[in-house]
Amino acid sequence: MTKFGIYNDSPKISFDTHLINLNPHQRKILIELRNFVNSIGDNVVEDIRPHRIVYSKTLAFRNFLDVQPTTEELIIAIRKNRKEIPVIHKISNKQDLEKLKEEIIRVYENIN
Repeated sequence: MTKFGIYNDSPKISFDTHLINLNPHQRKILIELRNFVNSIGDNVVEDIRPHRIVYSKTLAFRNFLDVQPTTEELIIAIRKNRKEIPVIHKISNKQDLEKLKEEIIRVYENIN
């Protein structure tokens, strides 16, 4: 979040708080998803909230990816633009995540 000089280095809520109640398999998937999303562009902004993690392309655009960790799966909402309703995906294994990566990249690249 410091890329834009707005927030300090320590968010009020830690990413690790979302890992606490996940089983080891789900933790790995969430960490892989986080690393992947943060690697797709220099202007990805991660906003860690109490019950979810939201990713935006710069501060000007609303979120394009919303991740809600649950004990059994990750609920992923992908928003193509501000006017469309997000598409919801449920990720419970690595194969599900692999299938979504292309769509995440496509949505990220098409955001104005």
